[in-house]
Amino acid sequence: MSEHRRKPPQPQGGGRASSRRAAPQRPGRGAEAGRDVPTASPSGPYADPPPQGGRTQPRRAAQRGSAGRGRGAGAPGRGAGRPDKRLINYPRSDKQGWKRFLPSWKLVGGTVLGFFAVIVAGAGIGIAMVNKPDPNKAAEAQNNVFLWADGSQMVATGGSMNRQIVGIDQIPLSMQNAVIAAENESFETDKGVDPMGIARAVWNMAKGGSTQGGSTITQQYVKNNFLGSEQTLKRKVTELFIAINLGISEDKDVVLAGYLNTAYYGRDAYGIQAAARAYFGKDARDLNPSESAFLASVLKGPNLYNPDGGIGAAATPELNETRARKRWSWVLDREVEVGRMSKEERSKYKDADFPARIESAQARGMNGQIGYLVETAKQYVMKTKDITAEQMALGGYRIKTTFQKPKVDALTKAVEDTRDDFLDEKKRPELDTFVQFGAASVDVKTGAIVALYGGPGWDKKYFSNNANTSGVPVGSTWKPYVLAAAMQYGTQNSKGKGISVDSKYMADDLTVIKNRQGKPLLDKNGEPFRQKNESPTAFGYVTLNEAMEKSINVPFAQLVFDVGHTKVREVARSTGILDDSMDKGDNASFALGTSTPSAIRMADSYATFAASGTHREPFSVTEVIKDGQTLSGFEAPEDQRAMDSAVADNVTKVLENVVQNGTGVKVKKLGRPAAGKTGTTDQNKSAWFVGYTPELSTSVTLFRTDPNSKDKKLISMNGVGGTDSIHGGDIPAVIWTEYMREALKGTPAKDFPEAEDIGVEADSAGAPSPTPSVAPSPSSSPSPSPSASSSPSPSPTPSKGGKPSCKPWDWELYCDPNAPSGGAGNGGAGNGGAGNGGAANGGTTSGGTTGGGMIGGADGGASTGPSPSNSGRPGRPGGVTGGWPTGEPGS
Repeated sequence: MSEHRRKPPQPQGGGRASSRRAAPQRPGRGAEAGRDVPTASPSGPYADPPPQGGRTQPRRAAQRGSAGRGRGAGAPGRGAGRPDKRLINYPRSDKQGWKRFLPSWKLVGGTVLGFFAVIVAGAGIGIAMVNKPDPNKAAEAQNNVFLWADGSQMVATGGSMNRQIVGIDQIPLSMQNAVIAAENESFETDKGVDPMGIARAVWNMAKGGSTQGGSTITQQYVKNNFLGSEQTLKRKVTELFIAINLGISEDKDVVLAGYLNTAYYGRDAYGIQAAARAYFGKDARDLNPSESAFLASVLKGPNLYNPDGGIGAAATPELNETRARKRWSWVLDREVEVGRMSKEERSKYKDADFPARIESAQARGMNGQIGYLVETAKQYVMKTKDITAEQMALGGYRIKTTFQKPKVDALTKAVEDTRDDFLDEKKRPELDTFVQFGAASVDVKTGAIVALYGGPGWDKKYFSNNANTSGVPVGSTWKPYVLAAAMQYGTQNSKGKGISVDSKYMADDLTVIKNRQGKPLLDKNGEPFRQKNESPTAFGYVTLNEAMEKSINVPFAQLVFDVGHTKVREVARSTGILDDSMDKGDNASFALGTSTPSAIRMADSYATFAASGTHREPFSVTEVIKDGQTLSGFEAPEDQRAMDSAVADNVTKVLENVVQNGTGVKVKKLGRPAAGKTGTTDQNKSAWFVGYTPELSTSVTLFRTDPNSKDKKLISMNGVGGTDSIHGGDIPAVIWTEYMREALKGTPAKDFPEAEDIGVEADSAGAPSPTPSVAPSPSSSPSPSPSASSSPSPSPTPSKGGKPSCKPWDWELYCDPNAPSGGAGNGGAGNGGAGNGGAANGGTTSGGTTGGGMIGGADGGASTGPSPSNSGRPGRPGGVTGGWPTGEPGS
């Protein structure tokens, strides 16, 4: 082999591995760390050895702190060369890997101590900076000023009775014991705060819920000082500091007196002295243990525990009294349990000894109708802005109402003149006492309540607002909703097509009513149910127009099943009737008026017919100013389309006929176009007239009940005023006419919109007439023949201009404004379900709202009347099932 191909001699130990081992090594690794290492093979160096470790070694050593990472004693790096000068050794330089980020116990301990020191210092500063509550300032109230619609002052209420601060020596021991036992057993020994209560509040805030109030008396006293503030974290922290400050520095008697002097007890009373005067007509120092327990009970929440009643369906006087009695008894028992009352003392107070209260002093300055007007406006403001009764009672609100003084005066005069002519309590005390009147009047164009009559007046010790009636059935004034639903949705006999007012129904007395399956309804004895009219006249088949005119029951009792109870409820709801006031039963009497809307709601609902199907929620306030700032949310409610204008105008035409030729003929004396309906209920327990002109809609109700009774049961008005019975076409119609004549004085008479002929003629026994009353427009497509598998299109419903219009709830996708009313997606063949509303309509339910802007909370419960009875005339079978109204004599 040639010499130039010979391999160079290999280092001893041979091969490339040996070369690598001979290469310079990084210092600090293994046993050779820190020692000089040769840089060439044994055969001799090829070059001068580089500096020890290479150029990068010092830099790497400085970066890694080799001495702190296990290197030898002489290794370069921060650990060996210089100490760690950081204030906090974190991440830790003396550890490697994940241990570098594990804090030492010194660091943890120091951090905790430092954090605690900051908290203590912050709390100390916070406690030192907050001011103690001033009971005089916290309990101080301003007037609320109420204005008429024209801006003139109606009344200024509140304020004066709320500045009565008394010392602990003026608060009886019985009151102190009752409150401590009920609210804070450990009050005399605690430090003013409840850690668990604070934890609950923080947890609720963390979850996004509402903050909780303080659970100790001290915390509640502090809370009273912030009554007008928002529930925020800042407020809660401030409250906590104040409570701690009071717990440390203030005498317990001062705190207890402060709490009792700033708490709200209802009846516009802030403080124990005002409460003692408001409920018992005495000074606080004269309260006995039973009265003290009552006031301690009210502190649980005046809206729900004041027996006068509060705001909302759950705060009726009856429910509140029940709660107050239970709470009162519990407070007395609790006093015994915690050793603040002896068993002998407790035994003196039985359930029958629930303390009697004087009439509310809130009637001060509330003469005549003012009390009812103010209460209606207050409830509207509180609901609209979610203001509590406590905040409202503190005052400072300037409230402009919709009430027009001339119209209120006219309505009051019409009621009182008629009442004085009609009733004679001295001559007929057993009959003419307890007769109640209620009325409301609404502007058709806006929904504004312009007048109401709530009763004799707060100054006459009558505090129930009859304009916001609860539990008074409306009788046959409900029938227009059944007719409107039939024209809007049709019946199962009309194949889903809207029917005409000329449709004929059997009207003979004691006609058997059939359900949606065509089978007879059964009474409680299992016999076919026969609907009773007031008159035994054999009417035969009559048009719905005539049935409304004479207020015949049988046709509407059958019609409600043909249309479907659900559809009737939809129509009523779309006009503003509240769900809570509707009878929930799917029976025949539902069509005859077992529902219990208020006079306000009935007037507003009928205004929808007057406005050609446009509904406007009733409202009573147009402007509210607080602390110089105008509050939002008091604009007039937006319009809602409730039904086709042609349907509403046809209802008006039918109700005009009631006035001209039917049960409402006494209204003809008004001398201008008017429409309305009478209503009378079973056993003559209530009588109504609800009617309207193009400008105003007004309802008047008459009923009899003892306002001081617990159950407020309705009493028959048979014999009242020396008459056999009272009907809606009598006294209510007379009051309505006298008021409307005065209210519309100087207003030019105006006609209602002309009603178009709509719908198909149908009857209670067969299918509709094949030819609708109104022919389709030339551009309309012919309706397909109805079949079990297809949805028949209803007949066209032209608008005022002759063009058919879409229904307000039809989706744009399925509604062609140039096509006949109905279109694809409207019918539906499912007509058979009991209680269902006719043919299933494809869109959403009809327009209108049911809750927003309600006046005075719920208008009454869903009273469905007494159990079904069979009390017909002597010698005749029948009677009503499922409700009050069985006939409407003369209405």
